[in-house]
Amino acid sequence: MIEGRIGPPGPANRRVILAKPMSYMNLSGGPVNALREFYKVPVANIVAVHDELDIDYGVLRLKLGGGDNGHNGLKSMTKAMGPDYHRVRFGIGRPPGRMQVADFVLKDFASAERKELDYLVDRAADAAECLVIEGLERAQGTYNS
Repeated sequence: MIEGRIGPPGPANRRVILAKPMSYMNLSGGPVNALREFYKVPVANIVAVHDELDIDYGVLRLKLGGGDNGHNGLKSMTKAMGPDYHRVRFGIGRPPGRMQVADFVLKDFASAERKELDYLVDRAADAAECLVIEGLERAQGTYNS
């Protein structure tokens, strides 16, 4: 199941579907691919916004394609539709000390991180919008920090 919104046609008569799979992250590929097929969206027009352990907290990186880097949601999406979709990678950093990755990604943000979170989420949304409207190269030049 997917929760989503379809916006009105925007710049260049493009319509954007904002969707969040309601399944577990590691099962998200099936619902995303079903939505993609229903609306006849090419894989290259999919933009996944996701957390990224190998990037410091708050840093964004945009790219097209690539591996899943151990991310179960990306692994599921890649299995369902191949790797050639866009990614807005939202840095969360590595777990401290010996903390398990699963515990780290499921824990609440620290209070200092929470103070920045609204701004950072807005910035990631702006990056995704720029990617859709102006293309990957322009979005990377503007938002890759």
